[in-house]
Amino acid sequence: MDNPDKYSLVLKQYDTELNDGKVCEEVKKILDEKMAENSTKDVYKFLFSIIDLTTLSTTDNRERVAAFTKRVNDFESEHPEMENVAAICVYPNFAEVVRMNLEVSGVNIAAVAAGFPSSQTFPEIKVAEVAMAVATGANEIDIVINVGEFLAGEYDEMCETVSECKASCREAHLKVILETGALKTASNIMKASILSMYSEADFIKTSTGKMEPAATLEAAYVMCKAIKAYHEKTGRKVGFKPAGGIVTPEEAVAYYCIVKEVLGEEWLNKELFRLGASRLANNLLTEIFEKETKFFI
Repeated sequence: MDNPDKYSLVLKQYDTELNDGKVCEEVKKILDEKMAENSTKDVYKFLFSIIDLTTLSTTDNRERVAAFTKRVNDFESEHPEMENVAAICVYPNFAEVVRMNLEVSGVNIAAVAAGFPSSQTFPEIKVAEVAMAVATGANEIDIVINVGEFLAGEYDEMCETVSECKASCREAHLKVILETGALKTASNIMKASILSMYSEADFIKTSTGKMEPAATLEAAYVMCKAIKAYHEKTGRKVGFKPAGGIVTPEEAVAYYCIVKEVLGEEWLNKELFRLGASRLANNLLTEIFEKETKFFI
């Protein structure tokens, strides 16, 4: 049986006591210096290509998800000059619908699972839901840490569930959502990032998009600093995904600037950087094509 204290020992290897004001200053400095040079059509195209195109609506059904998927197929045939989105992200019961309707290569199938978005259910249910999503077609799984356990210092319970979900993923990649708006402080975000990566997350992700605040640039900065520190200590590269409320090209470019400046250009690819979004795709296409575009439903 794991020693619960091992997670506290892991955290002691990193600088987790951060100053929120200093984080805000660092983010402002990056944006002041880098936004203008990165607000280009080539960057917009790249940002489009790393989108996890998402539908997580109460009104989703098989017909709607099938139509959503077919638009991704259509994009490839209508715009062969552009790279398609990175993935389609849906509830786990629709992974099979995406698999049956997706006709293009290079677009992954992501499913939110394990009691999304609250993570408040039995660990056995979480593990089973991950396994079922993978079995029916998902090759990426997005789960949420149990924020209540984290805030109570119950790191063993939180981390063991993440590790069990990772094992249940088999070959699928695991993205672990921190729900940074609920964590509130930079120090909490740093600690949750480190613990999630230690528990074998392939990506760490800001938010579910189901609560406010969702993604913030300050949370992104802290998470990227955590990824950098973890890579320096372990040699393992973990991806980063901001999600929730990222709508405009300008907002997306701001996250691009943070990833580029903190983690470097080697993270600027869809294997290590994603954007969770729905409306953003059309807004980026509007900038790229220089006319209002509403391609995706």
